Amino acid sequence: MQKTVFLNGRYMLENEAKVSIYDRGFLLADGVYEVVPVLEGKLIDVEPFLERFDRSLSELSLSWPMPAEAYLEMFRELIERNDIREGGVYTQVTRGVAPRIFEFPKDLEPTCMAFAFEKNIVHSSHAQEGVKVVTVEDIRWKRRDIKSIALLGQCMAKEQAVEQGAYEGWMVEDGFITEGTSSSAYIVKEGTIITRPLSSSILSGVRRKLILELAPRHGIPVEQRLFTAEEAYAADEAFLSSATTMVYPIVEIDGHQIGEGRPGIIAQKLRELYLSEALSLT
Repeated sequence: MQKTVFLNGRYMLENEAKVSIYDRGFLLADGVYEVVPVLEGKLIDVEPFLERFDRSLSELSLSWPMPAEAYLEMFRELIERNDIREGGVYTQVTRGVAPRIFEFPKDLEPTCMAFAFEKNIVHSSHAQEGVKVVTVEDIRWKRRDIKSIALLGQCMAKEQAVEQGAYEGWMVEDGFITEGTSSSAYIVKEGTIITRPLSSSILSGVRRKLILELAPRHGIPVEQRLFTAEEAYAADEAFLSSATTMVYPIVEIDGHQIGEGRPGIIAQKLRELYLSEALSLT
């Protein structure tokens, strides 16, 4: 059955949605995107989404296509029209349609699209069994703090990981882990969560932000610093987070068993706490 999507102010069936070949998103990856999770038919983590989306737009001198509340109403309409109980909403804004030039054309109407999708989040087998990770070279551009639609570097890294039988790739730059190809990266040593501090080298993950707020409230210390793959191999636990994974425990990195080779206590606790809080607000 055809899904209903949103494009430039209109709801339509997905096979009817078309954009110009001169759209700068298509030609130059000149745009940003976001993903907002859906649990029990409701959007979650709305405020951090709005904050990060606003920042990404601002960094590229892009304007909001509509007021923030109208944006959220559009998301809710997509959830209802597509009967999404669990999954997410993806949205993308590009600078719009213009001749192919590198500088930013002025006074364009941005292209705005969104679609809702289903995904098993709460009862994921990956969360129950843990996932495998391999390290890959980080070949991305220097402004990873912007949620840019230019994701070829991440796609290439993810493909490398999948070809090696892993769920995710942890990217390495100058000898240190930056982040996953589509997730934030954490290790646990002696009960402390260790994750790289924010900078232009990584994306400010919404789940990362909320997890790092949640952990200390429940007696789990956090240390934000660089760490190596070798340190990760020797960690007691490791895990990742993203919009539609929440928290996935990691049981193997580059063939090295992590901890006891099964989901760790802290990763499982964080996932339970996160889902409990998210579901209580839906």
